Amino acid sequence: QVQLVESGGGLVQAGGSLRLSCAASGRPSSTVVMGWFRQAPGKDRGFVGAIIWSGGRTFYEDRVKGRFTISRDNAKGTGYLQMNSLRSEDTDVYYCASVSRHTIVDRASSYDYWGQGTQVTVSS
Repeated sequence: QVQLVESGGGLVQAGGSLRLSCAASGRPSSTVVMGWFRQAPGKDRGFVGAIIWSGGRTFYEDRVKGRFTISRDNAKGTGYLQMNSLRSEDTDVYYCASVSRHTIVDRASSYDYWGQGTQVTVSS
């Protein structure tokens, strides 16, 4: 079992930055992939990016390439989503997720464990 606790969301002005954290407990060493997803009210949960825990290879959806950076601290078992140049359309609840096997990283159904979600609101 893995438990994921998210933090770092909040309200920022357009053009600002936030860093979301996703702390894994239980069996953090079991993480193979950590993904990040976003969801607005009444909308589907969509892929933001992911990181392969061993080696740190990252994947991003096109809307965030060049603005968001995913990283991780192996020793702490914590993943990070650095969000720069934020836009109003980035406003969403952001979720981290993990899975203990290699999988298709951009599908929510691939992940076994989920964080509680953290609100990111970007104002004009």
